[in-house]
Amino acid sequence: MTHAPRQLKLGAFLMATGHHVAAWRHPQVPADAGLDFQHYKHLARIAEAARFDALFVADSVAAPTGEAASRMARSDHFEPLTLLSALSAVTEHIGLIATATTSYNEPYHVARKFASLDHLSGGRAGWNLVTSDAAAEAANFGRDEHIGHAERYQRAREFHQVVTGLWDSWEDDAFIRDKISGQYFDPDKQHVLDHQGEFFKVKGPLNVARSPQGQPVVVQAGASQTGRELAAQTAEVVFTAQTSLTDAQAFYADLKGRLAAFGRSPDSLKIMPGFFVVVGQTQAQAWEKYEALQALVEPEVGIALLGRMLGNFDLSGYPPDGPVPELPLTETGQQSRQKLLTALAGTENLSLAQLGRRIAGGRGHYSLIGTPEQIADELQNWFENQAADGFNVLVPHLPGGLEDFAQQVVPELQRRGLFRREYEGRTLRENLGLARPGNRFVLAEKRP
Repeated sequence: MTHAPRQLKLGAFLMATGHHVAAWRHPQVPADAGLDFQHYKHLARIAEAARFDALFVADSVAAPTGEAASRMARSDHFEPLTLLSALSAVTEHIGLIATATTSYNEPYHVARKFASLDHLSGGRAGWNLVTSDAAAEAANFGRDEHIGHAERYQRAREFHQVVTGLWDSWEDDAFIRDKISGQYFDPDKQHVLDHQGEFFKVKGPLNVARSPQGQPVVVQAGASQTGRELAAQTAEVVFTAQTSLTDAQAFYADLKGRLAAFGRSPDSLKIMPGFFVVVGQTQAQAWEKYEALQALVEPEVGIALLGRMLGNFDLSGYPPDGPVPELPLTETGQQSRQKLLTALAGTENLSLAQLGRRIAGGRGHYSLIGTPEQIADELQNWFENQAADGFNVLVPHLPGGLEDFAQQVVPELQRRGLFRREYEGRTLRENLGLARPGNRFVLAEKRP
Protein backbone atom coordinates (compact mmCIF):
# COMPACT_ATOMS: atom_id res chain seq x y z
CA MET A 1 0.00 0.00 0.00
CA THR A 2 1.43 3.37 -1.02
CA HIS A 3 0.90 6.48 1.07
CA ALA A 4 0.32 9.95 -0.33
CA PRO A 5 3.36 12.21 0.10
CA ARG A 6 3.28 14.44 3.16
CA GLN A 7 2.06 17.93 2.35
CA LEU A 8 2.35 21.12 4.34
CA LYS A 9 -0.56 23.04 5.88
CA LEU A 10 -1.21 26.76 5.51
CA GLY A 11 -3.08 29.20 7.73
CA ALA A 12 -3.86 32.77 6.72
CA PHE A 13 -3.39 34.94 9.81
CA LEU A 14 -5.67 37.92 9.19
CA MET A 15 -5.05 41.19 11.00
CA ALA A 16 -7.42 43.83 9.55
CA THR A 17 -5.02 46.03 7.56
CA GLY A 18 -2.08 43.60 7.68
CA HIS A 19 0.65 42.56 10.10
CA HIS A 20 2.98 45.47 9.60
CA VAL A 21 2.27 48.07 12.24
CA ALA A 22 2.22 50.79 9.56
CA ALA A 23 0.13 48.80 7.06
CA TRP A 24 -2.93 51.04 7.51
CA ARG A 25 -0.93 53.92 6.00
CA HIS A 26 -0.19 51.96 2.80
CA PRO A 27 -1.98 53.59 -0.17
CA GLN A 28 -3.62 50.33 -1.25
CA VAL A 29 -4.99 49.42 2.19
CA PRO A 30 -8.48 50.46 3.37
CA ALA A 31 -7.77 52.28 6.63
CA ASP A 32 -11.13 51.20 8.08
CA ALA A 33 -10.60 47.53 7.24
CA GLY A 34 -11.14 46.36 10.82
CA LEU A 35 -14.88 47.01 10.54
CA ASP A 36 -15.37 46.31 6.83
CA PHE A 37 -17.01 42.92 6.30
CA GLN A 38 -16.65 43.13 2.51
CA HIS A 39 -12.88 43.43 3.05
CA TYR A 40 -12.81 40.24 5.13
CA LYS A 41 -15.06 38.42 2.69
CA HIS A 42 -12.61 39.26 -0.09
CA LEU A 43 -9.69 37.95 2.00
CA ALA A 44 -11.53 34.73 2.85
CA ARG A 45 -12.26 34.06 -0.81
CA ILE A 46 -8.62 34.72 -1.81
CA ALA A 47 -7.42 32.23 0.81
CA GLU A 48 -10.04 29.62 -0.03
CA ALA A 49 -9.35 29.83 -3.76
CA ALA A 50 -5.68 29.17 -2.91
CA ARG A 51 -6.74 26.14 -0.80
CA PHE A 52 -5.48 27.46 2.53
CA ASP A 53 -6.40 25.20 5.43
CA ALA A 54 -7.75 27.95 7.63
CA LEU A 55 -8.27 31.61 8.37
CA PHE A 56 -6.96 32.62 11.77
CA VAL A 57 -8.16 35.70 13.66
CA ALA A 58 -6.45 36.77 16.89
CA ASP A 59 -8.14 38.82 19.58
CA SER A 60 -7.72 41.01 22.62
CA VAL A 61 -10.44 42.13 25.00
CA ALA A 62 -8.85 45.52 25.64
CA ALA A 63 -8.22 48.51 23.39
CA PRO A 64 -4.74 50.07 23.41
CA THR A 65 -4.49 53.59 24.82
CA GLY A 66 -2.01 56.46 24.71
CA GLU A 67 -0.30 58.60 22.10
CA ALA A 68 1.62 55.79 20.41
CA ALA A 69 -1.50 53.63 20.25
CA SER A 70 -3.34 56.48 18.52
CA ARG A 71 -0.96 56.03 15.60
CA MET A 72 -1.66 52.31 15.11
CA ALA A 73 -4.67 50.60 13.52
CA ARG A 74 -5.17 48.20 16.41
CA SER A 75 -8.09 49.75 18.28
CA ASP A 76 -11.24 48.87 16.34
CA HIS A 77 -12.01 45.47 14.85
CA PHE A 78 -14.69 42.81 14.82
CA GLU A 79 -15.07 40.28 17.62
CA PRO A 80 -13.61 37.13 15.96
CA LEU A 81 -16.45 34.63 16.48
CA THR A 82 -19.00 37.09 15.14
CA LEU A 83 -16.81 37.74 12.11
CA LEU A 84 -16.10 34.07 11.40
CA SER A 85 -19.76 33.16 11.78
CA ALA A 86 -20.53 35.65 9.01
CA LEU A 87 -17.65 34.34 6.89
CA SER A 88 -18.95 30.79 7.29
CA ALA A 89 -21.90 31.77 5.10
CA VAL A 90 -19.73 32.97 2.21
CA THR A 91 -17.14 30.15 2.22
CA GLU A 92 -17.39 26.37 1.86
CA HIS A 93 -14.11 24.66 2.69
CA ILE A 94 -11.69 26.87 4.57
CA GLY A 95 -11.29 26.45 8.32
CA LEU A 96 -12.30 29.25 10.69
CA ILE A 97 -10.08 29.63 13.76
CA ALA A 98 -10.77 32.30 16.39
CA THR A 99 -9.01 33.26 19.59
CA ALA A 100 -10.84 33.15 22.92
CA THR A 101 -9.02 33.69 26.19
CA THR A 102 -9.35 31.32 29.12
CA SER A 103 -8.53 34.16 31.52
CA TYR A 104 -11.54 36.37 30.85
CA ASN A 105 -14.24 34.00 29.66
CA GLU A 106 -16.35 31.23 31.15
CA PRO A 107 -16.03 27.68 29.75
CA TYR A 108 -19.75 27.28 29.05
CA HIS A 109 -19.77 30.41 26.88
CA VAL A 110 -16.73 29.30 24.89
CA ALA A 111 -17.99 25.74 24.44
CA ARG A 112 -21.38 26.96 23.23
CA LYS A 113 -20.06 29.55 20.79
CA PHE A 114 -17.49 27.31 19.10
CA ALA A 115 -19.89 24.39 18.88
CA SER A 116 -22.35 26.76 17.21
CA LEU A 117 -19.69 27.95 14.75
CA ASP A 118 -18.87 24.34 13.92
CA HIS A 119 -22.53 23.69 13.08
CA LEU A 120 -22.89 26.94 11.11
CA SER A 121 -19.81 26.16 9.03
CA GLY A 122 -20.43 22.45 8.51
CA GLY A 123 -17.43 21.41 10.57
CA ARG A 124 -14.80 24.10 10.04
CA ALA A 125 -14.36 25.68 13.48
CA GLY A 126 -11.18 25.94 15.52
CA TRP A 127 -10.59 27.44 18.98
CA ASN A 128 -7.28 29.18 19.61
CA LEU A 129 -6.86 28.72 23.35
CA VAL A 130 -4.87 31.60 24.86
CA THR A 131 -4.26 32.70 28.43
CA SER A 132 -4.09 36.45 27.60
CA ASP A 133 -0.81 38.31 27.41
CA ALA A 134 -2.36 41.80 27.47
CA ALA A 135 -2.36 43.02 31.05
CA ALA A 136 -4.87 45.78 30.23
CA GLU A 137 -7.58 43.14 29.80
CA ALA A 138 -7.77 42.61 33.57
CA ALA A 139 -9.31 46.01 34.25
CA ASN A 140 -12.23 45.21 31.94
CA PHE A 141 -13.20 42.22 34.06
CA GLY A 142 -13.20 43.50 37.59
CA ARG A 143 -9.53 42.91 38.38
CA ASP A 144 -6.89 45.38 39.52
CA GLU A 145 -4.08 43.32 38.04
CA HIS A 146 -3.55 40.57 35.47
CA ILE A 147 -3.54 36.93 36.54
CA GLY A 148 0.00 35.61 37.09
CA HIS A 149 1.67 33.37 34.50
CA ALA A 150 1.50 30.09 36.45
CA GLU A 151 -2.11 30.58 37.54
CA ARG A 152 -3.16 31.50 34.00
CA TYR A 153 -1.92 28.15 32.74
CA GLN A 154 -3.47 26.20 35.62
CA ARG A 155 -6.77 27.88 34.87
CA ALA A 156 -6.37 27.22 31.13
CA ARG A 157 -5.82 23.50 31.68
CA GLU A 158 -9.02 23.18 33.68
CA PHE A 159 -10.86 25.50 31.27
CA HIS A 160 -9.96 23.19 28.37
CA GLN A 161 -11.09 20.17 30.38
CA VAL A 162 -14.51 21.74 30.96
CA VAL A 163 -14.98 22.98 27.38
CA THR A 164 -14.12 19.63 25.79
CA GLY A 165 -16.27 17.84 28.36
CA LEU A 166 -19.22 20.05 27.46
CA TRP A 167 -18.63 19.35 23.76
CA ASP A 168 -19.31 15.69 24.61
CA SER A 169 -22.64 16.45 26.32
CA TRP A 170 -24.44 14.58 23.56
CA GLU A 171 -23.65 11.49 21.56
CA ASP A 172 -23.61 11.89 17.80
CA ASP A 173 -27.03 10.30 17.35
CA ALA A 174 -28.69 11.60 20.54
CA PHE A 175 -31.25 13.76 18.75
CA ILE A 176 -33.94 11.53 17.29
CA ARG A 177 -36.52 14.25 16.57
CA ASP A 178 -39.22 11.66 15.83
CA LYS A 179 -42.51 13.47 15.29
CA ILE A 180 -44.56 10.26 15.33
CA SER A 181 -43.33 8.96 18.68
CA GLY A 182 -42.84 12.41 20.16
CA GLN A 183 -39.27 11.59 21.17
CA TYR A 184 -36.92 14.56 20.55
CA PHE A 185 -33.74 13.10 22.03
CA ASP A 186 -32.61 9.86 23.63
CA PRO A 187 -32.00 10.63 27.33
CA ASP A 188 -29.51 7.74 27.54
CA LYS A 189 -27.31 9.61 25.06
CA GLN A 190 -27.24 12.84 27.04
CA HIS A 191 -24.32 13.26 29.47
CA VAL A 192 -24.10 15.67 32.39
CA LEU A 193 -20.53 16.85 32.99
CA ASP A 194 -21.00 17.95 36.63
CA HIS A 195 -17.49 19.44 36.83
CA GLN A 196 -16.26 20.77 40.17
CA GLY A 197 -12.68 21.97 40.13
CA GLU A 198 -10.29 24.59 41.47
CA PHE A 199 -11.47 27.37 39.18
CA PHE A 200 -14.80 26.26 37.74
CA LYS A 201 -18.01 24.59 38.78
CA VAL A 202 -20.05 23.66 35.70
CA LYS A 203 -23.04 21.31 35.70
CA GLY A 204 -23.88 20.98 31.99
CA PRO A 205 -25.00 19.61 29.62
CA LEU A 206 -24.36 22.00 26.74
CA ASN A 207 -27.45 23.20 24.88
CA VAL A 208 -25.85 22.58 21.48
CA ALA A 209 -25.75 19.13 19.84
CA ARG A 210 -22.38 17.45 19.31
CA SER A 211 -20.80 19.27 16.42
CA PRO A 212 -19.90 17.96 12.92
CA GLN A 213 -16.24 17.52 13.83
CA GLY A 214 -17.11 15.86 17.12
CA GLN A 215 -15.20 18.74 18.66
CA PRO A 216 -13.82 21.91 17.07
CA VAL A 217 -10.05 21.81 16.49
CA VAL A 218 -8.08 23.12 19.48
CA VAL A 219 -5.19 25.47 18.67
CA GLN A 220 -2.60 26.79 21.11
CA ALA A 221 0.39 29.12 20.94
CA GLY A 222 2.28 28.85 24.23
CA ALA A 223 6.02 28.28 23.87
CA SER A 224 7.24 28.60 27.46
CA GLN A 225 7.88 25.33 29.27
CA THR A 226 4.45 25.60 30.89
CA GLY A 227 2.90 26.48 27.54
CA ARG A 228 4.54 23.53 25.80
CA GLU A 229 3.23 21.13 28.42
CA LEU A 230 -0.28 22.54 28.01
CA ALA A 231 0.03 22.24 24.22
CA ALA A 232 1.20 18.61 24.42
CA GLN A 233 -1.79 17.79 26.59
CA THR A 234 -4.50 19.80 24.84
CA ALA A 235 -3.60 21.17 21.40
CA GLU A 236 -4.11 19.76 17.93
CA VAL A 237 -2.41 22.69 16.18
CA VAL A 238 0.34 24.88 17.63
CA PHE A 239 1.23 28.30 16.30
CA THR A 240 4.73 29.37 17.28
CA ALA A 241 7.28 32.12 16.64
CA GLN A 242 10.78 30.86 15.80
CA THR A 243 13.63 32.99 14.45
CA SER A 244 15.83 30.27 12.93
CA LEU A 245 15.65 26.77 11.47
CA THR A 246 17.75 25.41 14.33
CA ASP A 247 15.46 26.88 16.99
CA ALA A 248 12.40 25.65 15.11
CA GLN A 249 13.80 22.12 14.89
CA ALA A 250 14.52 22.09 18.61
CA PHE A 251 11.00 23.32 19.41
CA TYR A 252 9.46 20.77 17.02
CA ALA A 253 11.40 17.87 18.52
CA ASP A 254 10.71 18.96 22.08
CA LEU A 255 6.96 19.38 21.62
CA LYS A 256 6.48 16.22 19.57
CA GLY A 257 8.54 14.38 22.17
CA ARG A 258 6.13 15.37 24.95
CA LEU A 259 3.07 13.80 23.27
CA ALA A 260 3.72 10.17 24.26
CA ALA A 261 3.31 11.06 27.95
CA PHE A 262 -0.30 11.93 27.16
CA GLY A 263 -0.91 8.85 25.02
CA ARG A 264 -0.70 10.81 21.78
CA SER A 265 1.02 10.14 18.46
CA PRO A 266 3.23 12.72 16.69
CA ASP A 267 0.69 13.11 13.89
CA SER A 268 -2.01 14.19 16.33
CA LEU A 269 -0.40 17.64 16.63
CA LYS A 270 0.44 19.97 13.73
CA ILE A 271 3.15 22.54 14.43
CA MET A 272 2.81 25.67 12.28
CA PRO A 273 5.39 28.44 12.83
CA GLY A 274 4.45 31.95 11.81
CA PHE A 275 6.24 33.34 8.75
CA PHE A 276 6.11 37.04 7.90
CA VAL A 277 6.27 37.05 4.09
CA VAL A 278 6.89 39.83 1.56
CA VAL A 279 6.77 38.65 -2.06
CA GLY A 280 8.39 40.33 -5.06
CA GLN A 281 9.10 39.35 -8.65
CA THR A 282 12.74 39.97 -7.75
CA GLN A 283 14.44 40.10 -4.39
CA ALA A 284 15.11 43.81 -4.92
CA GLN A 285 11.41 44.44 -5.51
CA ALA A 286 10.46 42.51 -2.38
CA TRP A 287 12.88 44.56 -0.29
CA GLU A 288 11.58 47.76 -1.88
CA LYS A 289 8.04 46.83 -0.77
CA TYR A 290 9.25 46.07 2.74
CA GLU A 291 11.34 49.22 3.13
CA ALA A 292 8.43 51.37 1.93
CA LEU A 293 6.45 50.16 4.95
CA GLN A 294 9.42 50.40 7.31
CA ALA A 295 9.79 54.06 6.37
CA LEU A 296 6.31 54.67 7.79
CA VAL A 297 7.20 53.33 11.26
CA GLU A 298 7.57 56.15 13.76
CA PRO A 299 10.07 55.37 16.55
CA GLU A 300 7.57 55.77 19.38
CA VAL A 301 5.16 53.39 17.66
CA GLY A 302 7.80 50.70 17.24
CA ILE A 303 8.92 51.09 20.86
CA ALA A 304 5.34 50.93 22.16
CA LEU A 305 4.77 47.74 20.16
CA LEU A 306 8.01 46.32 21.53
CA GLY A 307 7.02 47.12 25.11
CA ARG A 308 3.76 45.27 24.62
CA MET A 309 5.51 42.25 23.06
CA LEU A 310 8.21 42.12 25.76
CA GLY A 311 5.56 41.68 28.42
CA ASN A 312 3.48 44.85 28.87
CA PHE A 313 6.35 47.17 29.84
CA ASP A 314 6.32 50.95 29.37
CA LEU A 315 9.59 51.69 27.55
CA SER A 316 8.87 55.36 26.81
CA GLY A 317 11.29 56.54 29.51
CA TYR A 318 14.30 54.75 28.05
CA PRO A 319 16.59 56.36 25.40
CA PRO A 320 15.52 55.14 21.93
CA ASP A 321 19.14 54.82 20.80
CA GLY A 322 20.17 52.96 23.94
CA PRO A 323 20.21 49.20 24.49
CA VAL A 324 17.14 47.18 25.31
CA PRO A 325 16.89 47.44 29.11
CA GLU A 326 17.22 44.44 31.37
CA LEU A 327 13.67 43.59 32.34
CA PRO A 328 12.28 41.13 34.88
CA LEU A 329 10.66 37.99 33.52
CA THR A 330 7.13 39.03 32.64
CA GLU A 331 4.27 37.71 34.76
CA THR A 332 1.61 39.34 32.57
CA GLY A 333 2.81 38.67 29.03
CA GLN A 334 4.33 35.90 26.93
CA GLN A 335 7.53 34.74 28.59
CA SER A 336 8.65 32.88 25.48
CA ARG A 337 8.25 35.96 23.27
CA GLN A 338 10.09 38.10 25.82
CA LYS A 339 13.05 35.70 25.75
CA LEU A 340 12.98 35.49 21.96
CA LEU A 341 13.06 39.27 21.43
CA THR A 342 15.65 39.89 24.12
CA ALA A 343 17.90 37.29 22.52
CA LEU A 344 17.37 38.87 19.09
CA ALA A 345 18.43 42.28 20.41
CA GLY A 346 21.59 40.80 21.89
CA THR A 347 22.51 38.72 18.84
CA GLU A 348 22.17 41.63 16.42
CA ASN A 349 23.24 44.37 18.85
CA LEU A 350 20.04 46.35 18.29
CA SER A 351 19.03 49.52 20.10
CA LEU A 352 15.56 49.94 21.53
CA ALA A 353 14.34 51.85 18.47
CA GLN A 354 16.03 49.43 16.06
CA LEU A 355 14.41 46.41 17.69
CA GLY A 356 11.03 48.17 17.66
CA ARG A 357 11.43 48.85 13.96
CA ARG A 358 12.70 45.32 13.36
CA ILE A 359 9.56 43.69 14.78
CA ALA A 360 7.15 46.17 13.15
CA GLY A 361 6.17 43.55 10.59
CA GLY A 362 6.33 40.08 12.08
CA ARG A 363 6.50 40.85 15.83
CA GLY A 364 9.28 38.31 16.28
CA HIS A 365 8.16 35.78 13.68
CA TYR A 366 10.61 34.57 11.04
CA SER A 367 10.72 37.01 8.11
CA LEU A 368 10.98 36.01 4.45
CA ILE A 369 11.50 38.78 1.93
CA GLY A 370 12.12 37.58 -1.60
CA THR A 371 10.84 35.91 -4.75
CA PRO A 372 8.21 33.15 -4.83
CA GLU A 373 10.97 30.62 -5.48
CA GLN A 374 13.12 31.84 -2.59
CA ILE A 375 10.16 31.79 -0.21
CA ALA A 376 9.11 28.31 -1.36
CA ASP A 377 12.72 27.13 -0.88
CA GLU A 378 12.69 28.21 2.76
CA LEU A 379 9.24 26.80 3.48
CA GLN A 380 10.30 23.51 1.93
CA ASN A 381 13.54 23.47 3.93
CA TRP A 382 11.73 23.89 7.25
CA PHE A 383 8.98 21.44 6.28
CA GLU A 384 11.32 18.67 5.13
CA ASN A 385 13.76 19.06 8.01
CA GLN A 386 11.50 18.49 11.01
CA ALA A 387 10.92 22.13 11.84
CA ALA A 388 7.26 22.48 10.76
CA ASP A 389 4.14 20.67 9.60
CA GLY A 390 2.95 23.84 7.95
CA PHE A 391 2.95 27.60 8.37
CA ASN A 392 0.80 30.42 9.65
CA VAL A 393 1.29 33.09 6.98
CA LEU A 394 1.57 36.72 8.08
CA VAL A 395 1.54 39.25 5.25
CA PRO A 396 2.57 42.90 5.57
CA HIS A 397 -0.62 44.51 4.25
CA LEU A 398 -4.05 43.42 3.09
CA PRO A 399 -5.38 42.50 0.66
CA GLY A 400 -2.26 42.91 -1.54
CA GLY A 401 0.12 40.80 0.55
CA LEU A 402 -2.29 37.86 0.66
CA GLU A 403 -2.93 38.12 -3.08
CA ASP A 404 0.83 38.03 -3.71
CA PHE A 405 1.27 34.88 -1.63
CA ALA A 406 -1.83 33.13 -3.01
CA GLN A 407 -1.08 33.92 -6.65
CA GLN A 408 2.71 33.49 -6.64
CA VAL A 409 3.95 31.33 -3.74
CA VAL A 410 1.10 28.79 -3.56
CA PRO A 411 1.44 27.75 -7.24
CA GLU A 412 5.17 27.22 -6.68
CA LEU A 413 4.46 25.01 -3.66
CA GLN A 414 1.88 23.07 -5.69
CA ARG A 415 4.34 22.63 -8.55
CA ARG A 416 6.76 21.03 -6.09
CA GLY A 417 4.07 18.68 -4.77
CA LEU A 418 4.21 20.28 -1.32
CA PHE A 419 0.69 21.68 -1.16
CA ARG A 420 -2.76 20.51 -2.20
CA ARG A 421 -4.55 21.50 -5.38
CA GLU A 422 -7.95 20.50 -3.98
CA TYR A 423 -9.31 20.15 -0.47
CA GLU A 424 -9.27 16.65 0.96
CA GLY A 425 -12.61 17.01 2.73
CA ARG A 426 -15.27 19.38 3.98
CA THR A 427 -14.14 19.73 7.60
CA LEU A 428 -11.09 21.41 9.08
CA ARG A 429 -10.07 18.12 10.70
CA GLU A 430 -10.16 16.28 7.37
CA ASN A 431 -8.03 18.91 5.66
CA LEU A 432 -5.51 19.04 8.49
CA GLY A 433 -5.33 15.26 8.69
CA LEU A 434 -6.63 15.12 12.26
CA ALA A 435 -8.80 12.31 13.60
CA ARG A 436 -12.37 12.93 14.68
CA PRO A 437 -12.41 12.41 18.47
CA GLY A 438 -14.75 9.90 20.03
CA ASN A 439 -17.21 10.94 22.73
CA ARG A 440 -15.44 10.49 26.08
CA PHE A 441 -18.55 9.18 27.83
CA VAL A 442 -19.11 6.53 25.17
CA LEU A 443 -15.44 5.52 25.24
CA ALA A 444 -15.55 5.27 29.03
CA GLU A 445 -18.57 2.95 28.86
CA LYS A 446 -16.75 0.66 26.39
CA ARG A 447 -13.70 0.20 28.61
CA PRO A 448 -13.61 -3.13 30.47
